[in-house]
Amino acid sequence: MKAIVQDRYGPPETLTLADVPVPQPTADQVRVRVEAAALNAYDWHATRGDPWLARLAMGRTRPRARIRGRDFAGRVEAVGADVRQVRVGDPVYGDLGDANGAFAEYVCVPEDLVAAAPANLTPQQAAALPLAGTTALLGLRDAGRVQPGQRVLVNGASGGVGTLAVQLAKAFGATVTAVCSTRNVDLVRTLGADHVIDYTRDDFTRDPRRHDVVFDLVGNRSLTALRRALTPTGTLVLSGGGVYRGGHLVGPVWLLTRGRLVAPLVRHRIVVLATTPGRRHLDALRAHAEAGHLTPVVDRTYPLAEVPAAIRYLEGGHARAKVVITG
Repeated sequence: MKAIVQDRYGPPETLTLADVPVPQPTADQVRVRVEAAALNAYDWHATRGDPWLARLAMGRTRPRARIRGRDFAGRVEAVGADVRQVRVGDPVYGDLGDANGAFAEYVCVPEDLVAAAPANLTPQQAAALPLAGTTALLGLRDAGRVQPGQRVLVNGASGGVGTLAVQLAKAFGATVTAVCSTRNVDLVRTLGADHVIDYTRDDFTRDPRRHDVVFDLVGNRSLTALRRALTPTGTLVLSGGGVYRGGHLVGPVWLLTRGRLVAPLVRHRIVVLATTPGRRHLDALRAHAEAGHLTPVVDRTYPLAEVPAAIRYLEGGHARAKVVITG
């Protein structure tokens, strides 16, 4: 089969299209014919091994996972002997986590990391949902504890997670303020944002309005500035990914670390978001999608052979919503 492989860290051009064996499912796995795979900020971080500190987990000198890609959608082609909840022919979607492998024609994945794809979404839309959707869901529902009538601000509202977070916050009954650039103002309004702040013109941390929850997806502001946008007992959820600017030792990890250190010392709740893939999150996202609360926005699609160009576009930080790879 064809797959995008990586044997060393570096720019997107270190990724190559190669012929590799078709994977065979173990007893608890299913093999999926990939119809679409989505990019995330994770992918450019993993490609470059950036920040350097992350290489302790990804592989110090070279990536442990040779085939890149986490999010996918497709149809089940084969199942292992112990698989009970998935059948051959089922349309599914999922997130492979740190195992990677989605930028390929086929992928094997544990049964508990896949779920039935939302019936009302295309494979491209479904592939755009797992990691970004889980981040938005856990950031707002679990970490933010968003309740009807609360005021929620999403910093990075036009990105892959942000576009989903705006929709979910509205589904939870919140009044939503979206922070984005000028060219994305209309997009986030169509997704349901009640207020939009164009960061090229205004500083949301100096805005007189205060918010019950600030969901930071960019990591470009200090903790002091972010807390200024909160009500006295508000919650700050940190999940910043950043953009590539030449390589970092710790990157956004520094802001997250400071958040953990400061959290016990202040009245505000500061939560550093951690996510793990799993079927229960995929089932919740499917329910929101099929109820009409959640529709992924796809900015661009690229064929499998052009994954390097897709990652180059994504890491520049100006992609609107999701970038998807088609088979």
